[in-house]
Amino acid sequence: MPVASKSADLIQKYEAEILQEWVEAQASAVTSRPDLMQKADLKEQSRGLLQSLAETLRSGADVTDIKGSAWQDVREFLGSVSESRARQGFSPSETATFVFSLKEPVFARLQRELAKDGPALAAEMWALTVLLDKLGLYTTETYQKGREEVIARQQRNMLELSTPVVELWEGILALPLIGTLDSERTQLVMEALLTRIVETGASIAIIDITGVPTVDTLVAQHLLKTVAAARLMGADCLISGIRPQIAQTIVHLGVELGDVTSKATLAGAFAVALQRSGLAITRSPQRPA
Repeated sequence: MPVASKSADLIQKYEAEILQEWVEAQASAVTSRPDLMQKADLKEQSRGLLQSLAETLRSGADVTDIKGSAWQDVREFLGSVSESRARQGFSPSETATFVFSLKEPVFARLQRELAKDGPALAAEMWALTVLLDKLGLYTTETYQKGREEVIARQQRNMLELSTPVVELWEGILALPLIGTLDSERTQLVMEALLTRIVETGASIAIIDITGVPTVDTLVAQHLLKTVAAARLMGADCLISGIRPQIAQTIVHLGVELGDVTSKATLAGAFAVALQRSGLAITRSPQRPA
């Protein structure tokens, strides 16, 4: 079971010196981002990893198995650092450098302490190299997961903003759709529409697909699911924005919209909604200039 016991003693002995050199190396590196993190915060993160690393090494943990229980504290610390840096805007290489840059100050002291014992020096440096390389890769992987979560959250926020439900008239709602309609967005559309139906007590909802670039079988199914969900809440649905190209595509695909009323324009669908609500719009007499 490869260990780095000498490195643990050495880190404890020269902790202050190693920490100072490590922080200076990070601050002066090309990957340094003083615009995202102050030097005091960088030093605090570095001290936390150094202490956790030394403690784990002193326990005799296997440096080739960082997924073992002995390395749990180190993993949790690096995970926290990686996720926070992902949110702050650091790049993967900038985040990985946090770990890799520790090699130089530790190796320098290993060479000085074990200069007269070549085999011990080689074994210790190899064990520490394996360990820091694995921890650096783990940091990058955790960063990537954190970054993906940030991107996914931003996408969800954008989808929510891109599905506004507008009250055109008392009891009449409109849901203008722009962009591709996939399964995830359909769920958001349903939730937004059903919530507004409950809030306003609307009896008619117009789904406008003027901004939807293409309509295929899957998109049509998503539309029909939204219509069915609205009907279960007591609201009738109209579909507007049926352009000639979309009409031809729907016919070619053999998609049946059933008894769903469709119109070419939102204005046309609104007129139908007013009629079903027992309302009408009339022109007022023109006043003399």
